[in-house]
Amino acid sequence: MLHHKQFVRKTRKGAIQRVVREHYLRDDIPCGVLPCANSPATSCDKDSARLSPNNEPILVIDTNVALHQIDLLENTAISNVVVLSVVLDEVKSRNVAVHGRLRALVADENRRFFVFSNEHHKDTFIKGEPGESPNDRNDRAIRVAAQWYQQHLGGKVPVVLITDDRANLAKAVAGGMKAMRVREYVASLGSVELMDLVVSAGDGEEGEGGEGDKAAREEENRGLRTNVSRSKRKRIYTDHKPMSAITAGLQRGVYHQGKLRVSRYNCFEAFVGSESLGDEILVIGRCDMNRAVDGDVVAVELLPRDQWKEPTSGALREREDDHDDAAAEEQGEEDSVGLPPASADDAPSSLSSAAASLSLNKGDEGKGEGDGGGGGKGGGGGGGGGGDEGRKGPSELARPTGRVVGVIKRNWRTYAGSLAPMRTAPASAGALVRALFVAADRRVPRIRVETRQAAQLMGKRILVAIDSWQPDSAFPSGHYVKTLGDIGDRETESELLLMENDIDARPFSQQVLACLPPLPWSVSAADVTDPKSKREDLRHVRVFSVDPIGCRDIDDALHCVPLPNGNFDVGVHIADVTNFVLPGTPLDIEASQRGTSVYLVERRIDMLPKPLTEDICSLRGGVERLAFSCIWEMTPEAEIVAVRFTKSIIKSAAALSYVEAQARMDDERMHDDLTRDLRNLNRLAKVMRQRRIDRGALTLASPEVKFEIDTETHDPLDVGMYLVREANHMIEEFMLAANVSVAEKILQHFASCSLLRRHPTPSPNMFEPLLRTAEAVGISVDTSSSKNLADSLDQAVGPDPYFNKLIRILTTRCMTQAVYFPSGQLAPPEYHHYGLAAPIYTHFTSPIRRYADVVVHRLLAAAIGLTPLPDQTKDKNALTALTDNLNYRNRNAQMAGRASVELHTLIFFRTRPTDAEGRIVMVRSNGLIVFVPKYGIEGPVYLIPKEPPKGKAVAIAAASKLDGNVASSDWVVDEKTQTVESKDGKRRFKVLDTVTVHIEVIEPQPNRPKLSLTLVNQC
Repeated sequence: MLHHKQFVRKTRKGAIQRVVREHYLRDDIPCGVLPCANSPATSCDKDSARLSPNNEPILVIDTNVALHQIDLLENTAISNVVVLSVVLDEVKSRNVAVHGRLRALVADENRRFFVFSNEHHKDTFIKGEPGESPNDRNDRAIRVAAQWYQQHLGGKVPVVLITDDRANLAKAVAGGMKAMRVREYVASLGSVELMDLVVSAGDGEEGEGGEGDKAAREEENRGLRTNVSRSKRKRIYTDHKPMSAITAGLQRGVYHQGKLRVSRYNCFEAFVGSESLGDEILVIGRCDMNRAVDGDVVAVELLPRDQWKEPTSGALREREDDHDDAAAEEQGEEDSVGLPPASADDAPSSLSSAAASLSLNKGDEGKGEGDGGGGGKGGGGGGGGGGDEGRKGPSELARPTGRVVGVIKRNWRTYAGSLAPMRTAPASAGALVRALFVAADRRVPRIRVETRQAAQLMGKRILVAIDSWQPDSAFPSGHYVKTLGDIGDRETESELLLMENDIDARPFSQQVLACLPPLPWSVSAADVTDPKSKREDLRHVRVFSVDPIGCRDIDDALHCVPLPNGNFDVGVHIADVTNFVLPGTPLDIEASQRGTSVYLVERRIDMLPKPLTEDICSLRGGVERLAFSCIWEMTPEAEIVAVRFTKSIIKSAAALSYVEAQARMDDERMHDDLTRDLRNLNRLAKVMRQRRIDRGALTLASPEVKFEIDTETHDPLDVGMYLVREANHMIEEFMLAANVSVAEKILQHFASCSLLRRHPTPSPNMFEPLLRTAEAVGISVDTSSSKNLADSLDQAVGPDPYFNKLIRILTTRCMTQAVYFPSGQLAPPEYHHYGLAAPIYTHFTSPIRRYADVVVHRLLAAAIGLTPLPDQTKDKNALTALTDNLNYRNRNAQMAGRASVELHTLIFFRTRPTDAEGRIVMVRSNGLIVFVPKYGIEGPVYLIPKEPPKGKAVAIAAASKLDGNVASSDWVVDEKTQTVESKDGKRRFKVLDTVTVHIEVIEPQPNRPKLSLTLVNQC
């Protein structure tokens, strides 16, 4: 049956155009119900039928149920659901993420969800009526489809329309259908956990309009368990401007658009990067954030210039989870014990240096060849002292300050955390109570949830989703989603940190695994003779790899052969991953989305399936493998005479660890060919390294730690500093050289679409913590160029051997991180990599674990004429989106790795309280920030008792083991000398001084374990 759909649209030139489209209607579209398909009286297709095998009710859901109750729908207790095509299309237009989750439910063979094409069935398609809105037409289409199911099944299977729209519900009942609200239906199932998953009908975002039924929202609001009606409650926040007003304000320059980034150091302070203003806008306090959360795209109105403020700094602070929000805002966020900040990126670049180094954050280098400065060498958090007031007045530090007037795009997601302790126990088991959820991510405000499982959820890590945030509520409202496990349990906490850092740890799908070659795999004759790849047979060359102990994903190997002319033939051979990961395949798409492998303390989460990472692509010793080789002719002075690139076949002679390689080079009794190759490479590497340093490359440091893990329980047995050997530096130099050579080659051929990596030059204010510390300890540091900085670091000699390394650690945290970018996006001078002092750089050497390297391999193959230019690099927008995702995934992987180290450090010290030597990296008016090198942790040591929240009577325990109880006024901070001294002169502490601290795990509140540093008695 042919039907014509007509509509009008406006062209780009403003003309009105009438469009007529053919719309085919059929009568043979199956209903998907098994009892119907099995009946001889029906023509419904049996193969596609999956609903109601045991005559359970068929649920027909409307659009708002699909949009707002997706967490409920994903619970396995909900089944036999009909998703109408009109619902699926509307969900796709309104929320792509929910549409993806809904499609996943339909595609899951273990779930009974079925898409019925009601818009193409002759009995369920309807035309819009005159004066009928699109929403009303769609609601009517849903009722017509539900009624058709009821008539089609003839009473054999019950059909229920699920809707929270009161008008839709009333019309369905009047039409003789069975219809129920979501809460009513879930209550009939008798599950307390399912009831907690239900999002209230009134939980639509204020100001959005059209979300559900207004009358239903009002009715639901009246039913909330509160003594004050919503209409009479005091409004805490201002209403968000409507989108029309926001758009007009943006066009006039009255408002500024940008993404809200909440500080990791103070959850009541945020920054909005504005392109229109060309600067970051500071937003201080919950009221001015106006219900926006981290990651929201917001519209900001600037405050008058005389109201501009500076980012906060000052004394050490601690947040107590049980006091009210106002007190929390005055207190600020807590200073915690954990890994030091990895780089200046962990705070906004323009943040004052004092505030930029207040507390720990998460980020790590994972595994890599070293990217220079901020490119991945994780350092510690903020050197220098407590405020910047000694150098600048407040007027100089004040920055553009504003307030949020509207949210353009929400970034709400599922949050992991736990319920805050309740002041009173629930009246009875299963009673509905309101509780506050505290997210593990400090930037997230507490979320009010209603639950019937309060007793069971206490002491558990749970997931919660935000549903709404009304102007009269101090906190957003949300609902329980899932229980992860017990607080403190290693597996539970590991799952939490993966979720918080958006790490995809799911098993690879069958579609992805189907892209892999069958096992066992080996190099075939076709691989050798393939005319497309033009592989060079290098199996006769003595190739070897050097990696950390236990490494199984070996993606690089080397060779070094002396030439008759006195030069060396040196090769870096990289696993030819692109031979197996073909563009556009499910395997390629999955790898591009994951972006990178993630290295936790106890396990690795691969970007590619293990058959590839540990077998087919891994350059293991004694087996033939496919590679992509960068081969130089080098002089004994490590000058490159010639370079060539080729696909190759290699057979590694040995897979060495760094320890084994170092032992060979150091053992004067060993003179075999492999050892001679290692020594030749090491001599060349030393020359290359010194040449880089002479150009201005920075030799930085990071407080890396290594855990010894119990093979059965996976709990930490020991922890200590990671030892870097000459062998590490040797491999790093050749990986860096290969990356530079490949970058030059691909840019030569593809000037506008190469994938490169840059490390921006730090701005002068980012060096303020380092300069303040250097001045205090009497050394001179010149930051005018990377060369001058490198020379200054070499000359920074102190009273003990660790002094220089500590200065380098403090320098590392002044750097921004290196980032990927498309070459056509910036001018060539901006390609510069500051940390490496390299004019151009990319990543080529780790395609097993980094998708950026996969793209670069494809670019290099195209540059040497083996393959055409990959489509993903031809599209400028697609390449930009790809690099954005790679930077995001790389950052998250680092943060997850650091969070894993923090977790295992906490587990280690649970039963092993100890004393250790620390170094003061910052002084405050009431305490110190101390870095403990042996364990790579940093945190506050209080000199005075911590202040209680205003208006609260709390017991104060001394936070240090200093003799005597002294008030904060009894300590004086000298900003210039970076010292804090008691007024009686008996106690004096200076930045970089050595102190002894006691490390232990404490529980200031039930189920809230954390590391604590206290000062051991000393004069």
